[in-house]
Amino acid sequence: MKLNQNYAWRSYAILASVIVMTGLAGTKLFGLQIINHQSYQAWAQDQHQLYEKLMPSRGEIFMQDKYGGRNFPVALNRQENTLYAIPRQLQESSNDLSASLADILKIPVQDIQTKITKQGDPFEIIKNRLTKQEVDQVKGLNCSALGFLPTTVRYYPAKNLASQVIGFVGYDGDQPKGQYGIEGYYNNDLQGEPGVFEGEKDTAGQWINLTAQKIVPARDGADLVLTLDQGVQFMLEEKLQLLVEKWQAQEGLMIVMEPKTGAIRGLANWPTFDLNQYSQVGDFDIFLNAATQKLYEPGSIFKPIVMAAGLAEGKIRPDSTYTDKGFVEVGNRTIHNAQNKSYGLRTMTQVLELSLNTGAVYVQQKIGEKIFLDYIKRFGLDQKTGVDLSGERAGDIANLLTGRPINLATASFGQGIAVTPLGLISAIGAIANQGKLMRPYLVEEKITVSGEHLKTEPIVRAQVISPEVGHDLTEMLVSSVEKGFAKQGGVAGYQIAGKTGTAQISDPEGGYYEERALHSFIGYAPADDPRFIVLIILDSPQGVSFASTAVAPAFSEIAKYLFEYYNIPPQNQE
Repeated sequence: MKLNQNYAWRSYAILASVIVMTGLAGTKLFGLQIINHQSYQAWAQDQHQLYEKLMPSRGEIFMQDKYGGRNFPVALNRQENTLYAIPRQLQESSNDLSASLADILKIPVQDIQTKITKQGDPFEIIKNRLTKQEVDQVKGLNCSALGFLPTTVRYYPAKNLASQVIGFVGYDGDQPKGQYGIEGYYNNDLQGEPGVFEGEKDTAGQWINLTAQKIVPARDGADLVLTLDQGVQFMLEEKLQLLVEKWQAQEGLMIVMEPKTGAIRGLANWPTFDLNQYSQVGDFDIFLNAATQKLYEPGSIFKPIVMAAGLAEGKIRPDSTYTDKGFVEVGNRTIHNAQNKSYGLRTMTQVLELSLNTGAVYVQQKIGEKIFLDYIKRFGLDQKTGVDLSGERAGDIANLLTGRPINLATASFGQGIAVTPLGLISAIGAIANQGKLMRPYLVEEKITVSGEHLKTEPIVRAQVISPEVGHDLTEMLVSSVEKGFAKQGGVAGYQIAGKTGTAQISDPEGGYYEERALHSFIGYAPADDPRFIVLIILDSPQGVSFASTAVAPAFSEIAKYLFEYYNIPPQNQE
């Protein structure tokens, strides 16, 4: 890390290098400065005046490493070499040199030939970002017309890891700029502030009144330490890829968050991409982070929200009963349970265990349209969460503002409204956190160039329900895992609160796809003192009908890992 750097040393070192370079005769090469891998800016405004920006070093990004004793780097600055030619200094055969370079650099001979034979041209870039082997081989040619310029490039050592979270550095014109993810959101912190060097020289190229030169040193960018834990992140990415491949799903997403703080410990998207090769990605949608930039109809994992409203308003208790006929009529529309089954007399806890649509509608009708809508807003599902990521979207509850009873009825089981996965995990996390809705965040601390550590403090967005309601609803969700459809999400010895969801996917042309569904599982543990909450989403898995089969077992595997990773002891030894 770049901590406690000496500004004075850096300034004089830069000044010395500028003086040496500008004093060299016979070439205009050293009147150029690299400001990115393809663009170069002229130094001299005329023969006597020199005004040059001193570029800062971009801050680096790290994940936490629970066992490594040091942070795990995910975005670094790396020195690489750009090969240039000075055509007018070429003494060798251009044909021979072009052939040799083409063989070493794996670029067409004619491209090289065109560049090195330009008459009177003082400077031509042959190739950027040479490997060490390429540099050594080019040096072996002993050609005085070739040279190397050191360049600083952004390098992502973990390649695909958390690519949609981290983002990448692209270019805005000829200036490097963070795009997507952390690189985009924190671009101002990371990029620092450029300095300036200004001076004059005489007609002979000698400096005039050196002591009067103006130097304002650059301020390097801050380093960022993410909330992401590299052990959790690697585990999530591996399990998500296996899950997507197993069920031949189109996309997948996994999130691990601390419900008490909002700190995100793992966030994996599939498909992913190599951050070092972002320019080769053809489908820009892959750059989007599904957790914050895509909306989904949540389906049955939304049912705890309507239950929270019913409990908070005193309209139901966990043991309140209703008679399930397998369907319920709302106006001229009929809503059915999954597979059109009926279950007779059932409690509210059993509504969650069996994921009964009719039970969710029953609760929504008990509390009324206005109060139900109010609780959806209290849980922040129509808003952005405020997470520190670029491009976050707010939930879409426009259907509920029409006042049509059918829209509010279907919303009770998560149909006809759309939310971001991060918005949903934050809402359910409030139930786990004694009713406190937290702002999720991804940067644990900023470390400035002067060594100051700026910690992120957790923020409570709202108290949406009482701790007592949170406790009662948690017990209902524990029963859902122990006795209901979410049973495969359980882990022996631990109490887990959880809920499955199998939702229809809306067709942009209208209605819903017949052959596609969204499978999900959300759960938190230990239920009496939650250390983590996990959301899994699988888009359009093949050959499986219910989330209890597709994703609940994956939740169990993740929970087992987290119990061990965080040394969380079993609650019972059964």
